[in-house]
Amino acid sequence: MPEFIHVHSHTQFSLLDGAADIGQMMDKAVRDGMKAVTLTDHGNMFGAFKFVAEAEKRGIKGIVGCEFYIVEDHSRKDSKRPVRYHQLLLAKNQQGYKNLSKLCSTGFIEGMFGKFPCVDKKLIAQYSEGLIATSCCIGAEIPQAILAGDLEKAEKLLLWWVEVFGDDFYLELQRHRGLENIDQTGISQEDINQQLISWARKYNLKLIATNDSHYVDEDDAFAHDILLCVNTGQKKSEEKRLKFPSNDFYFKTQAQMSALFADVPDAIANTMEIYDKTYMPKLKRDIMLPSFQLPKGFYNQFDYLRFLAYQGSKAVSRYGGLTEEVKNRLDYELGIIEKMGFEGYFLIVQDFMNAAREMGVSVGPGRGSAAGSAVAFCLGITNIDPIKYKLLFERFLNPERVSMPDIDIDFDDYGRQDVIDWVVDKYGRNQVAQIITFGTMAAKSSIKDVARVLDLPLADSN
Repeated sequence: MPEFIHVHSHTQFSLLDGAADIGQMMDKAVRDGMKAVTLTDHGNMFGAFKFVAEAEKRGIKGIVGCEFYIVEDHSRKDSKRPVRYHQLLLAKNQQGYKNLSKLCSTGFIEGMFGKFPCVDKKLIAQYSEGLIATSCCIGAEIPQAILAGDLEKAEKLLLWWVEVFGDDFYLELQRHRGLENIDQTGISQEDINQQLISWARKYNLKLIATNDSHYVDEDDAFAHDILLCVNTGQKKSEEKRLKFPSNDFYFKTQAQMSALFADVPDAIANTMEIYDKTYMPKLKRDIMLPSFQLPKGFYNQFDYLRFLAYQGSKAVSRYGGLTEEVKNRLDYELGIIEKMGFEGYFLIVQDFMNAAREMGVSVGPGRGSAAGSAVAFCLGITNIDPIKYKLLFERFLNPERVSMPDIDIDFDDYGRQDVIDWVVDKYGRNQVAQIITFGTMAAKSSIKDVARVLDLPLADSN
């Protein structure tokens, strides 16, 4: 039996329709002897860091990719909803990963259509270096043209991808139950496959077999269907709702895939060519901060930080003077900050805190471990005296903690965006990012959601 790896896999980070836990998916791959797992979530790369970390733990290769949404012009904003296609791209190397990230970011920043971050083919061509492309699933432009009966258009589209990606473009074959008559066109998924196979022969292109997996095991199909209902606000009993055509969209074993594509064994074997072409990107990196412009008379960030801390300690609302106790505490903290290279971080935070106050934005007194820093107190980042209340600086920052210190800051709801805009304007749009957070469903809310989807009485769910 030839070796095989999945190159089309969705996880729980495909937020509308993914139900595969990354760890469980990788565990199944390891048990089955697969050498790699691929991440191709819809429109985003939110799971990339966790995905690579879990792959490293298990000693297998994690190939990072994304199933993008493409439109004719991602920057066009009008009332008309654009036609949207799916497109699979995989990172071959570090440059490919950077280009994937750039495409994802551009989709969210410039190409949002409703809930969908979109890119276009001009962007893909611009950032194609280090990437592998496939003809993707039936939601992609080539299969959609075949479904529409326009084979001439489909062939022209195919040749565009070949021109841009060359040997890094693959024709993707999928075989899922329930797709014998797609959208009542009379065309089946197998009809699309056969057309792709004929073009593979005509243009000497490589075929790859994939399974559009959205959950780990076949038994998970029922739970996945409920998740779709929860996410779309529909009930399982509704006839006209988003649903998958069968329970075939799971992470199949090598034996199952080999049996499914026994007539085209090269499509199985070619997945290992993708394995050989790719390497796992390095996602851990040094802390990157924007450049803080020092005022005249100062030549390094540490000297300026110390100056501000000393000056701040003399404020009546702080310590009213640089006493020996205060100086010893500040020097101790400043020594650790300098040793760990975080002086620029403190300068930037105090910079936008001061700007917020000047704009009349209400600022909170500081929360969490940052309240243990006398430097933060003297800079006006926090309003809680750590010496008076005997708060430990080490809970906030110490040489054993190599990660950037966490400073929690509260701005009022009305002024928060003004502060963000100020930071972006001063430090540059390409130097600033907002950190995403994910809300997970707790047991109580999950039970209630499932009960609603299944039309169970409220009393039973309670």
